[in-house]
Amino acid sequence: MTKPQDGRGGLSPALVETVAGLSAGALATLIVHPLDIVKTRMQIHRSSHNPNSPPPTTVSLIRSLSSNPRPIASLYRGLTPNLIGNATSWASFFFFKNTVERGILYLKAPPLSSQNDTAANTTTASLSPPDFFLASLAAGALTQIITNPIWVLKTRMVSSDAGTKGAYPHMWAGAVHLFTTEGIKGFYRGLGVGMLAVSHGAVQFAVYDPLKKMYSARHREKQAGEMSNEATVVLSTVAKLVAGG
Repeated sequence: MTKPQDGRGGLSPALVETVAGLSAGALATLIVHPLDIVKTRMQIHRSSHNPNSPPPTTVSLIRSLSSNPRPIASLYRGLTPNLIGNATSWASFFFFKNTVERGILYLKAPPLSSQNDTAANTTTASLSPPDFFLASLAAGALTQIITNPIWVLKTRMVSSDAGTKGAYPHMWAGAVHLFTTEGIKGFYRGLGVGMLAVSHGAVQFAVYDPLKKMYSARHREKQAGEMSNEATVVLSTVAKLVAGG
């Protein structure tokens, strides 16, 4: 009987990475959502009714949100679209990235037989940096198209308090209002800018994945090819810096 080769219990790499991305995206959002509200409101300050007023600071915005009658609701306004958006983004990105990588592997070295264990268990070890870049670029573009409507709703919700005139009371009401007033195009505002930002992630993974491959090759005998947490942090940081912060 053939045993699982990678410790995933027979699950496909795409499914494993999708679930991992979904979990990571959800957890990260729950932790930093209040700061996301602060960032958004600082970015749109110039569009306020009094452009001559001093720009808000992080501390002043947090104090303002916390002083509302419902501070928790204020600090986590727009959490639903942000949670859905981040979880969907991470899950979709890693699913599409893994799928495209497998497609590239198939085109470069088609399996000789469906019963050939070596061919069936082909990994991404033979992929080059351009291959990783292409897979990440395609995954990022597809993910941006899927999640852009969610980001539009999230931005409009977190930019104002719930009681403000014209503010969306919740995600569904915002979606209905946006569709009624702006149509489908309204959900894809900012898509072009989002697509330009996709290249950043593609460069990051074009650096990270080859570094990860090199690390795994050098430490396979000691650690069974698995990366330590410290190594993951270091390689991720290096890739992030190379991609431009």
